[in-house]
Parts: sequence; structure tokens; C-alpha cells
Amino acid sequence: MKGNEAIANAAIRCGADGFFGYPITPQSEIIETLALLKPWETTGMVVLQAESEVAAINMVYGGAGAGKRVLTTSSSPGVALMQEGISYMAGSEIPGVFVNVQRGGPGLGTIQPSQSDYNQATRGGGNGDYHVIVLAPNSVQEMADFVDLAFELAFKYRNPAMILSDGVIGQMMEKVVLPPYKPRKTEEEIRKLYPWATIGRTKDREPNILTSLELKPEVMEQRNLHLQAKYEQIKNTEVRYETQQLDDADYMIVAFGSAARITQKAMEMAREEGLKVGLFRPITLWPFPSQQIVEAARGKKGILVVEINAGQMVDDVCLAVNGSLPVEHFGRLGGIVPEPDEIVKALKEKLQ
Repeated sequence: MKGNEAIANAAIRCGADGFFGYPITPQSEIIETLALLKPWETTGMVVLQAESEVAAINMVYGGAGAGKRVLTTSSSPGVALMQEGISYMAGSEIPGVFVNVQRGGPGLGTIQPSQSDYNQATRGGGNGDYHVIVLAPNSVQEMADFVDLAFELAFKYRNPAMILSDGVIGQMMEKVVLPPYKPRKTEEEIRKLYPWATIGRTKDREPNILTSLELKPEVMEQRNLHLQAKYEQIKNTEVRYETQQLDDADYMIVAFGSAARITQKAMEMAREEGLKVGLFRPITLWPFPSQQIVEAARGKKGILVVEINAGQMVDDVCLAVNGSLPVEHFGRLGGIVPEPDEIVKALKEKLQ
């Protein structure tokens, strides 16, 4: 199935309570698949097409604030519209999930694939000092697997989590093993597991109020310090990455998502020409595997960062290695996906 279809199927199976979204290419198959599968008749999952992306993220804010597993999906311009709500959720410590199937920009841009929302995702596109947990799949299988993982991380840390995909992964078709069904949590379980949730008034308790608003500066500072401490904990415990053929490599390519898939073929081609190349693939873009990149780069002659953008993750790689070896960037823009031979050529021209 398509990567987008895998997201929809996985959401139903991992016990999601609700989906609120709005169609936009190249992710519309997600809401279309949910509409076809009618999970409200089987698992009780709500599926609602909102009137806009702004409405969708605020519906997620409300549902997730009640301790429910809810998500939204969109593509680059739509996610831009959601940034205020995402910032509100981070400030209120509400654990929602959202998926960005990226397309080229800026502005309305193109409906073709891109990775140009890296900075928006990892820096926090809304206002304030906050972070979103960001997972970058590079296969249809990971599209399915990361839905449950995103929910688990979001609820573990009471923090929004993003699956940062792109039009290549969303539209490509591969075999996939779907996750087993998980039961949706009852209100009694939610009260027990998530005492912060706003699940309504009961005999024994008043409803919680979750808000990011605080008018006293000294209290707001303490809230921010609490968030920063939480982010440090996430950085220390939730970094994910994978490496390929780095043990004997002279050069290291750093790439995520679909760019990493293309790089795998480029590595084969380079090695056939006698150029020893390995791959470092960040899976969590935030927290970013900075220290792991430093360790993997030891003894290498240089790093080529491959992205389908003008150069965004390359800044994080440069900060990590801190000038200890050359770092170059190769990317294509406007929705053009690079070919493996272009990557090999860039490697030769920029680093050899």
C-alpha cells in the first residue's frame, strides 16, 4: 500500500480515538482511506474533515487535552497554518500527533516532494521556546510503525509529536506489516493513567484546565524551565538513528527520509567505483543525534549532507562536528528528487 494509506490503517489499529484533518496534496489519501475504512463502525474512532487546518489542529488540542489518542495530517502549507495550535499544545503539555507529508515551497509552492520543512519541524515553527518530537520515516513500513511510536512518545512526555514524511514516502507503494489492534482506552483508564486530562467533572474532582497562558512572569519562567528540563530528558533518552557501511568508509553521507533511500543506491554506485562511502540516517530529527554523528565521523575524510532542500539539516551537522572535518551539502529544489548518480557526482566534486 501507499505510505499515506499505511498511516491511516496504523492509526485505526493503534487505538486512535479520533482524526481531524483537511485534504491537501500529497497527503489526501490519509483522510480518504479513513473515510473508506469507516473505523467509527468498528473501533469507534472518530473521523472528521475539519473546515480548515486551523480548525483541525484545535480539534486535536481539545481531544488530546481530554487524554484521547488523536491526530491530524497535512502537507507543508497546511502545517504552517497549524503552528499556533502546535505551540499552544507544547505550552499546555498536550500529547497530540501530527503528520507532515512535505511538498515543495515556500508558499503554496508545488505538489511535488520536498524536505524543506526541516527547520519548521525541528526549530518549532510557532512562538516561544519549545520543541516537538520529530520522527522521519524512510519507508512505508516506518510510516505504519511510527504512528504508534509517536503516540507513545507524545503521551510519555506530554508533548506534541510529528511524523515528518514527504511526497515520495507518502505516495510510494511497498509491502507493509500492519501493527496489531490495540483497544482504545476507557475513560476510567484515562483518569487513572492521565490525571492531568480534562475529561470532565466527576463526583470526586473538578475538571482540569490546560492552558499555555500565564500572566505572572516568575511563574511563566518556572514553566519554561520545566519544559527545558523535559527537553533535556528527551534528548538524553530518545535519540534514534541508523548507520550503514560506516566501519570502512572514508566518507559519510548524512540523509533522512526519502533522501536516505536514494543515498543507499548512491553508496552502491560509489563503492563500485572504489569510493568507500557510508550512511548515517537520523530517525529522530529532534532530538537530533549530534553526539552520535560526531562519533560516527571519527576517522572520516568528509561529510556530504543530502537533502531535498536548499540546506537545513546541514546546519545541525556542522554544529555537531564543529569544524573537525569538511561538511558539504547537496540538494535539489522545487520538487525535484535527486538521482543517485547526482549524489555520487556531488561527493566527488565537493569532497574528493
